[in-house]
Amino acid sequence: MLRRITLFLAGSLLGVISMIVLHPVASPIENISADTYRQLAIFCDIFERVRSQYVTLPDENRLLQHAINGMLTSLDPHSFYMDAEAAKDMRISTKGEFSGLGIEVTMENDLVRVIAPIAETPASRAGILAGDLIIKIDDDDVHGHTLSEVVNRMRGALGTSVKLTLSRQGLNKPIEITVTRAVIKVRAVRYHMENEIGYIRIIQFTEQACDDLKKAIFDIQSQIPDSRLKGYILDLRLNPGGLLDQAVSVSGIFLDRGEIVSTRGRRPQDILHFDAHAGDLTKGKPIVVLINGGSASAAEIVAGALQDHHRATILGTQSFGKGSVQTIIPLGENGALRLTTALYYTPSGRSIQGKGITPDIIVEQPLPDELRSYGVNYGEAGLKGHIKGQEEDEKGSGSIAYVPTDKKDDVQLREALRFLRGQVANTDTVFLHFAEQNKKIMQ
Repeated sequence: MLRRITLFLAGSLLGVISMIVLHPVASPIENISADTYRQLAIFCDIFERVRSQYVTLPDENRLLQHAINGMLTSLDPHSFYMDAEAAKDMRISTKGEFSGLGIEVTMENDLVRVIAPIAETPASRAGILAGDLIIKIDDDDVHGHTLSEVVNRMRGALGTSVKLTLSRQGLNKPIEITVTRAVIKVRAVRYHMENEIGYIRIIQFTEQACDDLKKAIFDIQSQIPDSRLKGYILDLRLNPGGLLDQAVSVSGIFLDRGEIVSTRGRRPQDILHFDAHAGDLTKGKPIVVLINGGSASAAEIVAGALQDHHRATILGTQSFGKGSVQTIIPLGENGALRLTTALYYTPSGRSIQGKGITPDIIVEQPLPDELRSYGVNYGEAGLKGHIKGQEEDEKGSGSIAYVPTDKKDDVQLREALRFLRGQVANTDTVFLHFAEQNKKIMQ
């Protein structure tokens, strides 16, 4: 069984969330069949027999949480229940400051799979990699525990350490990594100048992403005269997503008009369209967007919108393929329910679910020698129980999620710079794909 929750820190909860919508507790139950009532009665009967007759006194709260999560797990990997503490952590995390380790994880076969470490966090600095399996925490087995229980075991006081035992593809034996818990302040945007090119990296779509991006663009424009500025690189690699409204606002910074994304639920009246209004702050300068297997959800919304509107050239490898929308439903003092309620679509009507964004220019990032045997392609299509996407095929989604720490080793960045400078691509490392564009762009 695979249950996917995304945690950006072992201790606070944040999803690869495309949408957060707060609304009241669900409306009264309607159209419940007699058989459903019978099954509910069976559940209550079994619960009462377990609590009264089991060989030892069971933890009733734990029994009920497992039952709730078992129901939600049967839906898809992104629907789950959060207790009050986890729901509070999730709300704090979207603001870009929280405490913990700095990793996004999922539950897979009773073990914890690392989707990606957040850049410049304790987990990243300790050497944890996307695809690692956490099998022990402080020498205690993870097997048999829920993801919430595992997260609680990784929580702890700031400045204290936790030992993680990892199983890594390509290695014959587990490795142990000690990570020190810290307050993590995620700067949504980092940027610098590459001579006549502005480089901007969006690490995560927190509440500050759009404002920080505007500041970055204005600063670049103040330092590079318009006559010299050749364009921008927007780096979305290893960006696991965040807030839908921030993805829409960020996309609008590069577009004068047109649809950015639409979401479609079960009913026709649930369709929502999000359009560009802000206007292109980059004044039409060329843009290259970098993506890889760690680019998911909100990052894919931005890449898909700019690709469909022919506003940017997408370079890198296949993105994660997470194209579902989660609604956060508060349950008062009882926490919150995160429920998949819709799928999102690019302006041309493409569903990214299970497919991802295919770059216009495919550039594989070579792995260093010590990671050569570690070739993890982990995407939405590989998640057990995921919603099958309309565009999904046998190739699935995702690709290697690796970005070198030293930019001299960053082949994808180097090719993006060459592209903006009008230089011929290095055909030894670059495969020109130029994905066929769907012309049904909504403007």
